[in-house]
Amino acid sequence: MNEYSDNELVQQCLKGLTKAFEELVNRYQKSVFNTAYRMTRSTTDAEDITQLTFIKAYENLRTFNPKYKFFSWIYRIAVNETLNAIKIKDRFSSLDERANGKVKNPEDIFEENEMSEMIQDALVEMTVEHHAVIVLKHLQHFSYRDIAYILDIPEKKVKSRLYAARQQLKEILLRKGILNHG
Repeated sequence: MNEYSDNELVQQCLKGLTKAFEELVNRYQKSVFNTAYRMTRSTTDAEDITQLTFIKAYENLRTFNPKYKFFSWIYRIAVNETLNAIKIKDRFSSLDERANGKVKNPEDIFEENEMSEMIQDALVEMTVEHHAVIVLKHLQHFSYRDIAYILDIPEKKVKSRLYAARQQLKEILLRKGILNHG
């Protein structure tokens, strides 16, 4: 089957010849793996992404446009799958980091809880937009990019909104006597 072009192999596969798709996998699995590995720096992730890329390619083979190169099409799928895997891994790693925090003594916990209550009370007085951005950044520890995605606003707007929210929170805490001027 090595003598067939990629487009011919795709056509054969669409006619039910599974050996044709095996040949496409053999031709491109190393390139797909290398792309995923360079982006993730993980052999396991790259293997998973490679497998998922070819599964998606097989499932969507009818959408392949033969006027383009098959490699470009499979590469695009691979990059998208890699980016998705990185996003998912980033979310889980930030959850792991939060779960593996240091153990605190009871006095620290009490002081934090007391301050947390006062801040929660102050947050209630804030605008919804400011409240949301403070919670997402400082209590949930999301990145600016993740907050932009969650709130469906540009990242620059997240930064300016967060600045304004911090100013509003500071004013509320000063007014309540929780913070001192200075």
